[in-house]
Formats: sequence, structure tokens, C-alpha cells
Amino acid sequence: MKIDSLKCIDDSWQVSESQIDNKEDANIVFLFGDSDAVESATNFEAVKAMYPNADIVGTSSSGNIQGIEISDAAIIGTAIQFEKARTEISIVDFTSADDVEQQAGAMIDQLPKENLKHVFVLSEGMLINGSDLVRGLNSKAIGFTISGGMAGDGERFETTLIIANEVARKNRAVAIGFYGDVTISTAYHAGWSPFGDDKIVTKSRKNVLLELNNRPALEIYKEYLGEFAEDLPYSGMRFPLNIKANEESDPVIRTLLAIDEEENSIIFAGDIPEGYIARLMKPDMDVLIDGSEVFTKDISIPNTNTALGLTVSCVGRRVVMKELIEEELESINEVLGDNVYLSGFYSYGEISPFHDDQQTCQLHNQTITLTAVYEN
Repeated sequence: MKIDSLKCIDDSWQVSESQIDNKEDANIVFLFGDSDAVESATNFEAVKAMYPNADIVGTSSSGNIQGIEISDAAIIGTAIQFEKARTEISIVDFTSADDVEQQAGAMIDQLPKENLKHVFVLSEGMLINGSDLVRGLNSKAIGFTISGGMAGDGERFETTLIIANEVARKNRAVAIGFYGDVTISTAYHAGWSPFGDDKIVTKSRKNVLLELNNRPALEIYKEYLGEFAEDLPYSGMRFPLNIKANEESDPVIRTLLAIDEEENSIIFAGDIPEGYIARLMKPDMDVLIDGSEVFTKDISIPNTNTALGLTVSCVGRRVVMKELIEEELESINEVLGDNVYLSGFYSYGEISPFHDDQQTCQLHNQTITLTAVYEN
């Protein structure tokens, strides 16, 4: 595997690291960047001219991960030339009338299945229900694993975009299939600490939480948040909700996106099923950072050759951790080594299995996920 590292500053592309001698041999280019920048036809066409035979995929983001740094470039790019592997992509577009679960399954169906090892999915992050997306992906996950993320839009939560061999568009998802002699493993880490008592979701509507313990959900949230309640919904990124089906099941975390004062409800970035056990969470800086080294050890490391570490982390983590956020990336680098190039973005939702040996994936919030791609 050979990797080029790119960045776009003031609508001008710079190659900061170059391993690919003949740019026509690049297989795929990942782009992550600010909404306005990735929507620029000029920026897209410039990359396409540099790597004319490569698939070009990516998302708008809430921050761009390049190596062990959060890049200040408008867009970052990572071009890959494989020696023993290859990639294929499939694309679906969504409308408000579409069945997201069915469309997600159709996207996976479009990929060739022979020797398919892993699928990395990038989806718009605002207009579709991530839980429905994941259910559709899992319905087709036979013989391969799935990970990925949902596009971001800074802290604006207005417009999210997907790049898939053309200028970025709304209401789109792209699936990247990895094939050949390749080892791919995944891991994720949350690191939030619970506070308060367990509660039962007594009334909800998909990703809208109406009641906890038969009381209005927003009322309970405000009681727990105290002075932070004045800054809802923004402050809600500091206090996500941990939910699980029962005491024995693996929990997932849901990020607060919006509130409805009239209905006394809360809108989350994923379903909150009735009957689930719920508990508020708060940030614990030591656990957030130190846990990154621990979760990275779940990654299978077959060799010390150049490899790719696709990294998707929640915008909520960046908001909470602020200037400490790069310490999380440094912890990953210490475990994996300098041969693994980290590239990724801050998202509105992360997609990863609970465990590396599981084919089914989950929608996570407030986590950092890692998909390591090694050629054997």
C-alpha cells in the first residue's frame, strides 16, 4: 500500500506526503472537509485531475483527522494505491419518501460479493435515521464486516454532504467495499461516565424520546443538567444518553440533537426504543483519553507495512475534549505505530460492530471508531 496525504487551503491543493509515484495508479481517494469547501466543483475537479483513475469518496465533517493532528485545512485528502487489494463503490440517493432500511440494503446488494472482506459506509448525517440505515446494512452483512460514519457539518447541524465520484451532494450514501488479500479490523471506544439512576424509556417515537419513568423526558434532563440546561440543545453534547435492551446487552450511546419545548421531548441521533434501560452520561477526561490506548489494542496488527487507519469520531467528543482531543489520536498512534496512517473526520454518528468478530454493526454516538486496513 502506498499513501499520498493532501490538504486544500484557500482552494489550493498541496501534497504534504507522497508515496504514489504514478498518480494514475491510485485506487481510491478519501476526502473530508468543511461543507462549503467540499461543495466546490473546483476543489473536486482538481483532485480528479490529480488521480484520474481513482474513485473519490468522502463527506462534509465537523473536523478533519490527518495523522495525529486535527487539520486546519478546509479539506484533507488521503489517496491509496493498493498492491494486493482493491475497492469497489456503490451509491444510493434518498428522498423523504424512501424506506431508508430498504435503500441501505440495496446499496450493499450493488457491491460484488466475491472476496468481499469489509464495507466502509459514508452517509449524510442529518436527514436520514441512522438506526434505519444500520438495520438495512445489517440485513445484508453475510461474510463481511461493516463500519463507517455519518457526515458532519461543524457545530451548525444544517447541511451534510457526501462525495461519491462527483461534487458533494445531499441525501446520499456511499459504500466502499474492500476486496483481496487484506486484513481489516475494527474497534470503538466511548469513555463517558454514568450519573444518576437507571430509568426506563416509557414512551418514544423512533429517535424522539418522550418519557422516562412516565415523566416528560426534557423535564428530567433539565433537572439533571442544572445550569447547563440553559444552553440546551448545545450543552446536550456533554450529556449523552446510554441505552441498552436489558442488563446483559451491550449499551450504545445516543447524542442529543434537538429539543421540543412544546412536546417536552428530546430528539437524539438514533432510535431510543421503548422498554430500554437509559442512563445519563457525563464526560470523564481521564477515561476518554486513556481508554483510547486500550481500545486500540483490539485492532489486529498482521504486519508493519504501510496501512490505513480510517478514524471516525463524534463531534460531541471534540466539543467536550477541546484542546485535549489530539491526545486521543496520539494514544492510537503509540499502539499502532507510525506505519498506520490515520485519516478521518468528526461525525454526527459512528458505525462499528460492538466486537471485531461480529459481522453486524451498530450506530454509535459520542464514540471514536477505528477501521484498520492492512494488506497481507
